[in-house]
Amino acid sequence: MTPDLTVQVGSLTLRNPVMPASGCFGYGEEYEHIFDLRRLGAIVVKGTTAKACRGNQPVRLAETPAGLLNAIGLQNPGAEEARGKIIALARYGVPVIVNVAGHSVSDYCAVVEALEEERAVAAFEINISCPNVAKGGMAFGTEPGTVAALIGELRRLTAKTLIVKLSPNVTDIVTIASAAACAGADAVSLINTLLGMAVDASTRRPVLGNLTGGLSGPAIKPVALRMVWQVAAATDLPIIGVGGICCAADAVEFLLAGASAVAIGTANFTNPLVCPEVIDGMAAYLAEHDFASVRELVGLAQRLAKEDAGGAGVCARK
Repeated sequence: MTPDLTVQVGSLTLRNPVMPASGCFGYGEEYEHIFDLRRLGAIVVKGTTAKACRGNQPVRLAETPAGLLNAIGLQNPGAEEARGKIIALARYGVPVIVNVAGHSVSDYCAVVEALEEERAVAAFEINISCPNVAKGGMAFGTEPGTVAALIGELRRLTAKTLIVKLSPNVTDIVTIASAAACAGADAVSLINTLLGMAVDASTRRPVLGNLTGGLSGPAIKPVALRMVWQVAAATDLPIIGVGGICCAADAVEFLLAGASAVAIGTANFTNPLVCPEVIDGMAAYLAEHDFASVRELVGLAQRLAKEDAGGAGVCARK
C-alpha cells in the first residue's frame, strides 16, 4: 500500500509535507524547468514587502563551514509587481504561501491587504525577524507583546491561513510562539536564520557589506530541532520545521520532533532536486517502517521520550 503523505497546516491540506523555504525558491521561475512543481506540498515565495526593495549592498552571500550567511536585505519587486508572479504559480495546483515582510505594522498590513483577495494566495507567512523601526530597530519577533500586536492586526485583515515565521534569536522561543498563537496565528514556521558574521583574514575586514547576516544550512539544524521540540511540547500549533534539511532523514527527524511539515532552504542551492528527492525518500521511509501515513510520525519522538521517562518530566504533543 502506498503511504499517505497528506498533512494539514491550518486550513491548508498539503499533498505532502515538503515545501521550499522562503527566499530560496524565488517565485518558482528558476525551478519550474528542473522538476514538476506540482509535486510540492506548497510553494513559499520570497519575502514580499509593500514597495519594491533593492536589498543590501554587496557582498550579500558568504559560505561558512556547513552553512551559508546571507544579507540579501529582502530584495523583491513589491506586492503589486509580485502579484503577477504569484498568480502564475496557481497553474500548478499547489497552495501558494506568501512570505510577508516589513519594518512597521502598516508595512505588513499593506502587503496582506494588497493580496488578500487573490485566490492564488492560500496563506501568509509572516516574517517577524524584520527590524521594527518604531522600536529602534529591534526585530518584531523578539518581544511577545510586539508579536501579539502585529499578528492581531493581521488576523483582522485576513481569513487565510496565517503562519508566523519565528526568529531563533530570542531567549525563549515558546513565549514567542505562544504570543503568536494567542493573537490568532494558525501555525508557525521555525526557525529563521541565526544572526552571524564572517571576517576575511586577508583583507582584515568583514565579508558582508551589511557586516552581519543570517546563518542557514546544516550548521543550524540542531538548534532548529530543539526549538521545534520545545514549541511542539508546549503548544498545539501546527509547525513547519525549517533549518538545515538536506535529505529525507533530516525531514523525518523534524516530523518526529513535532513538525507537521518541513521547508527546505539552503539545500536548494547545492541540489535543485532536493525537494522531490525528500518527498520520495520520505515515502520510502514510511513504506520501509510500515507507517500507513506520514501523520503517524508527527511528534512520535516526543511520545516515545515520555514513555522512556516513565511519564515524568517530558511533555508530549497533544
